[in-house]
Amino acid sequence: MSALAAFGVGLATAAILLTLVWVIQLFTRNAGLVDVVWSAAVGVIAAEYALLGDAPAAARILLAALALTWALRLAGYLAKRMRGAPEDSRYAAAREAWGAKADLYMLGFFLFQAVAASILSIPFLVIAYMPEAPSLAVALTAIAVWFVSVVGEGMADAQLHRFKQNPENRGKVCAQGLWRYSRHPNYFFESLHWITYVVLAIGAPYWWATLASPVIMAWLLLRVSGIPTIENKKASEKREGHDEYVRRTSAFIPWPPKQ
Repeated sequence: MSALAAFGVGLATAAILLTLVWVIQLFTRNAGLVDVVWSAAVGVIAAEYALLGDAPAAARILLAALALTWALRLAGYLAKRMRGAPEDSRYAAAREAWGAKADLYMLGFFLFQAVAASILSIPFLVIAYMPEAPSLAVALTAIAVWFVSVVGEGMADAQLHRFKQNPENRGKVCAQGLWRYSRHPNYFFESLHWITYVVLAIGAPYWWATLASPVIMAWLLLRVSGIPTIENKKASEKREGHDEYVRRTSAFIPWPPKQ
């Protein structure tokens, strides 16, 4: 199968999965499931490309292993976090703002998410169709980047979860562990994760196309749906010590706090 046809399969897969989520939220009135399924869909697309591509088996197996493990960890964490919780404030606010057309607009948003998943998955396509397997040095470097990013994001998620579980921390800002050095270490490591495939694709004919994914992900998290939606809150909604935490702590890249 050609790379273009494989891309079509990936896009169709994402669109079908997210349309199913849209149908489910018609009954549950909770759109938060889209975050779980979106993460899983990206992993599924990577597996599809690995099966359909004509790159050496070593490259495709490594691609599938890295992407699926990342996707399953993230989707599992998000599913656990949303279990029994009310609808995420982002989607609740959108539903209220859209009014009577909320369901229709939500479908459009979900399909946009499917397109975004396909675009972000382009590095998987490049790797699945590269003519030669990456060298041992390149593969080990990619694995090292992947390990640091996935373990780092998992640690950040676990530290925040433990902090929130402690009743004594209610209304306070988490400034422990990785959160002492970055206000959003999970976002930093999520962006770093996409560098994995830039490294793994070194030597591929369309290697340059893999650069788009980490740039797009960082832009989304820094400027669109990540940090802005969390930090642009009313003064009454801010946690105790929020302003001082913002003043001394790096927004994205982990860095020693200001004195």
